Amino acid sequence: MTPRHLERRIRIWLILFIIGLAVAGLTAFPLEFELRWLVRSLHGWASPVADAIPSLQRWLEHVQTGLSESYAKYPFLAYGTDWLAFAHLVIAIAFWGPLRDPVRNIWVIEFGMIACVAVIPAVLICGVVRDIPWGWQLVDMSFGVFGIIPLYLVRRLIKRLEVLRESAMMAPAVEQVSHSGLAS
Repeated sequence: MTPRHLERRIRIWLILFIIGLAVAGLTAFPLEFELRWLVRSLHGWASPVADAIPSLQRWLEHVQTGLSESYAKYPFLAYGTDWLAFAHLVIAIAFWGPLRDPVRNIWVIEFGMIACVAVIPAVLICGVVRDIPWGWQLVDMSFGVFGIIPLYLVRRLIKRLEVLRESAMMAPAVEQVSHSGLAS
């Protein structure tokens, strides 16, 4: 595989990851609207899902009620999820470094992998403290599990690219030595 081909694959995976982070961030802004739409959907076109998993419907209705009542009385609480959204967007921006120079910025990929692993204990601790149902904790943990997959693949590709770049840099030096007569 050529360095150019590796760089292209790295960029494709990183762009998908950046888009995922940005979408996750942007969807944290309109939570109240999204929950209202989701609950209505479970009473409408998505009713087969609600029929199959009634606990999901009950949980989402409970969350919607809590969110709506809290926002009505204490609208500043939404500011917390605004910061959550903003954090996702800022983290997505950090991945532009590896997009530009993957070898030099591999640390960003490794930081992302650490963050994905850290999601698991964070969910397990906070989920219990906040009385979040186990099924929902699994959904939250899946962000770390599914997030680490493209980052792991990107890290492997970057390591291959690094080796190819190093060998390409060494080749002219070896050639120069052999042409000067020192290699005989």
